[in-house]
Amino acid sequence: SYKIWVSVKPQAKRESVTKVADGDYRVAVHRPAQDNQANQAVVKLLAEHFSVSKSAITILRGQRSRKKLIEIS
Repeated sequence: SYKIWVSVKPQAKRESVTKVADGDYRVAVHRPAQDNQANQAVVKLLAEHFSVSKSAITILRGQRSRKKLIEIS
């Protein structure tokens, strides 16, 4: 498993996963940052991007912040 930092942009017009640097990504999602909606969208997008199941992605830190530490197993 490995860890990456993700900066999240909620309520974006276009959903995307962009690599900023090694282990550093920017993720834009449609969902608003309330009731865990953006986090779920981030997990879904990252799972598609890295071709893993959603259960393989864990938010370790930053549940309530834009900057998240994510583990991909």
